Amino acid sequence: MSYVHLTTSERVKIETYLELGFSIRKIAGRLGRQPSTISRELKRNPHYDSSHADKRYVERNKKCGARTKFTIEKGVRILEKLRETWSPEQIVGRLFQDEGLS
Repeated sequence: MSYVHLTTSERVKIETYLELGFSIRKIAGRLGRQPSTISRELKRNPHYDSSHADKRYVERNKKCGARTKFTIEKGVRILEKLRETWSPEQIVGRLFQDEGLS
């Protein structure tokens, strides 16, 4: 299921509608979003401020995704072992043993 993140302008509208006393359902209707989307946004950002919420979104977005477990140092180590005629299985076994590589 695809989804679209809230935009900066939508966050500004949420803040405005909250100041006007609109309910979550009414805000969702005005924005063409599900009430759960608005509810989650408000739970993530208590004391709602659109600019602060947008900054927090950008920060959280930077941290998402898988972190790389492969470093240049590990690559050099692997190449050294290959040159020493170690098998790939031996190299992986040693990496697991030494570094807990998963």
